Amino acid sequence: MAQFLFTDQGRLVELVGLCGILWAVESLIPLYRYPSGRLRHGFPNVGLTALLILTNVVLSFGSAGLVAYGGERRLGFLFLHPLPPVATVILGVVVLDLLAYVAHVLLHKTALGWRFHRVHHCDPRVDVTTAFRQHPGETIWRMAWQLAGTLALGLPLWAVVVYLVVSTLNAELEHANVRVSGRLDRWTRLVFVTPHMHKVHHSREQRETDSNYSNIFSVWDRLFGTYTARVDFANLRYGLDGFEGKRAETLPGLLGLPFEA
Repeated sequence: MAQFLFTDQGRLVELVGLCGILWAVESLIPLYRYPSGRLRHGFPNVGLTALLILTNVVLSFGSAGLVAYGGERRLGFLFLHPLPPVATVILGVVVLDLLAYVAHVLLHKTALGWRFHRVHHCDPRVDVTTAFRQHPGETIWRMAWQLAGTLALGLPLWAVVVYLVVSTLNAELEHANVRVSGRLDRWTRLVFVTPHMHKVHHSREQRETDSNYSNIFSVWDRLFGTYTARVDFANLRYGLDGFEGKRAETLPGLLGLPFEA
């Protein structure tokens, strides 16, 4: 059973299973009570999630080949300084999460990156389906950083899979429209990104959008000065000004969004 959870099929089951659980929890303890139409809102997000999975599958063949090539030639930090398995996976998760932070910041700070990343940010109703509302162009960008880190460290594929499982599960949790205990949130976010911490990042206010970039570990925002602690949920508004209607609510509109002026 444990082995199955780290296969491609197992990861897909985890993604769908947790998404279904959080979808139900959102109905019971929602952070915001959105108007009706949850299914209509979720449809384009699910379509982008399917494209994300497909893009990952297609690119994984080339990525696996490059990792195998590096392994055969013993390229990377861990071939020079071997570590026990537990230390290997801890190092891998930490480094890949740092690179995910850098890749995310650059999606906001570069004109081309923002064109693709605004597909994710123009969602006016953030919930669990928003987690993988990601244009294929952004997926390629993120995978490139992940591959670079994997090759530089000489990480075994099993360690990369552990990172992907943790990252995937946390992405769903941090986007879920669930109400969390304030005390629990404050203590948890000392180490990990929480749903309330990440909600600030989806604000329409640019100073809030340009903060809380972290993926798994909240320490990166604290370390690099991009952390916003306070969340005013009474006035927080999701989405992007000027990106409403069919452009932000249909799959064709979202796929074409990066190529608009």
